[in-house]
Amino acid sequence: MEDNRYLTVALGKGRLAKQAMEIFENIGITCEEMKDKDSRKLIFVNEEYKMRFFLSKGPDVPTYVEYGAADIGIVGEDTILEEARNVYEVLDLGFGKCRMCVCGPKEAEELLKHQELIRVATKYPRIAKNYFYNRKDQTIDIIKLNGSIELAPIVGLSEVIVDIVETGSTLKENGLVVLEEICPLSARVIVNQVSMKMENDRITKIITAFKKELEK
Repeated sequence: MEDNRYLTVALGKGRLAKQAMEIFENIGITCEEMKDKDSRKLIFVNEEYKMRFFLSKGPDVPTYVEYGAADIGIVGEDTILEEARNVYEVLDLGFGKCRMCVCGPKEAEELLKHQELIRVATKYPRIAKNYFYNRKDQTIDIIKLNGSIELAPIVGLSEVIVDIVETGSTLKENGLVVLEEICPLSARVIVNQVSMKMENDRITKIITAFKKELEK
């Protein structure tokens, strides 16, 4: 590709984006425009390195990357698994660590042992379905929710939930426990498949620099 092409990075909004930009800064790629909290810009540019950055809702990041609107994306593994987009996952950044778990009241533990038909509330239907159908061989009725998932078993909407657990304090406060762990999660770097071929040198340099920074 031509030398003046911008390399575009999509970042999941929030703490993850802040931590990612700190790594970029530590490897010498700054973006002063992003530090202006009053800015209404949607795309931030580093002219020296011909790089563009934009913030997006987490679930949209893999979509931008798959379709080539972004060459690189930084987002949580939960989003990558749930969205199941055709992208390359190239680096575990090691921050934003948490777990995807099956949670519920302690008495729901028995329901997970006998492959009974149960209702599972979650923001992550794909992950839940894959876990119960393929790993546990258990049929479930999935209820997709967007808000406080912990509420579902408390009010009798579902027997268990599938959700992200960081400290477990919210579960504890609501009388719920982790019943089974599905997988560990953390922030990851994903790359568009065409970009990886066409911009291999530039992308590989960034990934290598990231790895060195993370090893410090």
